[in-house]
Amino acid sequence: MQRFTNGELEVMRILWKHGEMKPAEIQAEFSREIKNPALRSYLTILLRKGHVTRRKKGRAYYYKPRTTRESAFRSMYRNLAHAFCDGSTEALLCRLIKLENLSDEELLDLKRLADEEGRKNRPRG
Repeated sequence: MQRFTNGELEVMRILWKHGEMKPAEIQAEFSREIKNPALRSYLTILLRKGHVTRRKKGRAYYYKPRTTRESAFRSMYRNLAHAFCDGSTEALLCRLIKLENLSDEELLDLKRLADEEGRKNRPRG
């Protein structure tokens, strides 16, 4: 999966949240002021990369996400793991935990989550 620039990712976040939208609707949801040509450039690039689809209704084009939030997340965290942790997801998680200075309560929540996932993935016998 091709990576997202920050602007492309913001467009995708808006589309993931709201579904199919016209460019003017996307522009209204942007967290910062964005000129119409810049937004249309992002949409054209996302269309070319295969991350969005477009359909014409009347005179307007409507865009919707083709790439799911989950698949984009999975690709991005794998890229992080590859770039900074020799491809190790475990090392990436450990680095994130250390960098974030999590509280004891947050660490316990992570432990509970890990324990639950471990129970789900254990073979039954």
